[in-house]
Amino acid sequence: MRPDRTQVKAVRKNGDGDIVELLLESGQVVNYKEAQAMAKNGQIEHVNVFKGRDGDEHLRSDADGDPTNNLDNLPTF
Repeated sequence: MRPDRTQVKAVRKNGDGDIVELLLESGQVVNYKEAQAMAKNGQIEHVNVFKGRDGDEHLRSDADGDPTNNLDNLPTF
């Protein structure tokens, strides 16, 4: 891992099951939009931003064949 990059350790979801905040390994909590900006800047490992069918940008884990590290499957906090 590069020293200027961090990893997501856990997520917080709203009542609809959508991720609204992410807990980083530093202990910092960032909201979804902040996490998108960080991912675009290469500050979060194994996460990228894509444009969905709805035209909005969304976060997702890099495809590595391991479903356990997908954002939806991370522990909640």
